[in-house]
Amino acid sequence: MEKVEYHFFVCSSFRASGEPQGVCHKAGAINLLQYLENEIIDRGISAAVTSTGCLKVCDRGPAMVVYPSGDWYGNLNEEAIDAILDAIEDGKKADEYLIS
Repeated sequence: MEKVEYHFFVCSSFRASGEPQGVCHKAGAINLLQYLENEIIDRGISAAVTSTGCLKVCDRGPAMVVYPSGDWYGNLNEEAIDAILDAIEDGKKADEYLIS
């Protein structure tokens, strides 16, 4: 397996019991996972995408963390994902969506 340059962790609000609950799930995080995957492929970005349990930032969900930078982004939708990927491609951060 080839090492990727970026790793995107997208909150899907899964709890220990496996039940999807919470803001991120209800706000369509699962659909955003597929959109993110497609955009990464289309742009040729070396990245992996992982669905996570609750990231505990429900007031800002859907949310994701991008590594290796460790940037937390919130209030995600397709427009936000486009802005975040554009910023990454430009070596910048999408400040309008940063939450930490």
